[in-house]
Amino acid sequence: MAGRYRWVVLGVGAVAQGTNAAVFLGLPALTPQLREFFHLSLPQVGLLLGAVNLGTMLTLVSWGALADRRGERVVMTVGGVGAAACLALAAGGHVVVAGLALFGAGVFGASVNAASGRAVMSWFTADRRGLAMGIRQTATPLGAALAAVVLPVVAANAGVPAAFLVLSAFTGIVALAIAVFIREPAGAVRATRSQGVVLRDRRLIRLSVASGLLVVPQFTAAALMVELLHEHRGLAVGAASGLFAVAQVLGGAGRLGAGVWSDAVRSRVGPLRVITVVVAVGFVLSAVLVEAPVWLLAVVLVPTTALAVCWNGLAVTAAAEMAPEGSSGTALGMQNSANYLSATITPALAGWVAVSVSWPAALLLAAVAAVAARMLLRESALGYPSTPVRVKQ
Repeated sequence: MAGRYRWVVLGVGAVAQGTNAAVFLGLPALTPQLREFFHLSLPQVGLLLGAVNLGTMLTLVSWGALADRRGERVVMTVGGVGAAACLALAAGGHVVVAGLALFGAGVFGASVNAASGRAVMSWFTADRRGLAMGIRQTATPLGAALAAVVLPVVAANAGVPAAFLVLSAFTGIVALAIAVFIREPAGAVRATRSQGVVLRDRRLIRLSVASGLLVVPQFTAAALMVELLHEHRGLAVGAASGLFAVAQVLGGAGRLGAGVWSDAVRSRVGPLRVITVVVAVGFVLSAVLVEAPVWLLAVVLVPTTALAVCWNGLAVTAAAEMAPEGSSGTALGMQNSANYLSATITPALAGWVAVSVSWPAALLLAAVAAVAARMLLRESALGYPSTPVRVKQ
C-alpha cells in the first residue's frame, strides 16, 4: 500500500503545484487584458504580476520550516484556503485591491512550493527522486499552459474578474484534496537542526543564487513572449497565447525528461549545467531574430522558452538532497526564495528594458543571467557530489 500511496501523494502534490503555477505563471497570459482593464503600462502590469512573486518570496522559508516541524498537510491546506480567498478578493476590480490580493495569494501559495516538494522527497528514494520531482515540477508549466489557454478566453467572454474567480475556485478545490489525501510516511523525520544552519550552508547559497539567475530567462519569456509576438510583431493575441502555451507544455515535458536524465547519470547538477548553456544560446539567437519573419522568431523563441522552464526540477531536487536530514522543507524554501526574488524583479525589469532600450536588449539580459548561473554551477565551486545523497525528508 505504501508503494502505491506515494503516487497519490505525488499526484496531489503535482496538482497543487500546477494550480499555484496557474497564478504566478499563467496570469502573464492575461497581460494585454490586464493592461486594458486596469489602464496600466507594460512596466506597471509587470509590477502587478510581480506582487504574487513578492508575497511568495517573503514567506517561503517560513512555510518550509513550518512543514519541517508540523508536516505538509496542515501547511498546504491552510495555504491553499488562504490563496483561494485572496484570488476571490482580486476580482473586486480595483487595481490597488488586486495588487494587495495577489500579494496575499503569493503569501499563502508559497506553502505549496515548500511543502509539496518535501512530501515528494519523503516518499521517494534517491534512485527515483529525479523522476518523481520531475513529474511534480512538470505540473508547473502544464498549469501555466492550461491557464494561458483558459484565462484569456474567460476574461474575453466574462471579464477579468471572472478569470480571478475561476482560479480561486480551483485553488479551493485543491486545498480540500490536500486535506483529504496527504499524509506523511511512517517514521518521517522532523527537523532537528535550527533553521539558521540550513540558511548558512554555502553550497545551498550558491545553488540558490544560480537558481535565481536562471529565473531571469524563464520569467523574461513568461512576461514578454505574448507581448513581443502580439504588440511588437503583430501576431493575433490568441495565436501568441497559444504559442506561449505550447512552450509551457514543451517545458513541462523537458522537466520530466531532465528528471529521468538526472536519475540515469546519478547527478542533478551535471544536466543543469548543460541546460543553462543551451538557454543562453537560445536567448542570444532570439535577440538576433527579433525583427526577422515572425514565424522564424517563433521557431527559435518557443523552444528557448521551453528550455528556460525545464531546469527547475533539477535545482529543486539538488537543494533538497543537500539539506540536513529532516530539513528539506527549509532548504526548498531557501532555494525557492531566490527564485521568487528574481521572479518579482524580472517582469518589471524586462518590460522596462524592452520599452526603454529595445526588445533584443531584454532578451540579451536573459542570456547574460544564464551565463552567470553557469559560472556559479562550476563543479569545483559547488562541491556537489556526482551521485545522489542519502534519503532526506
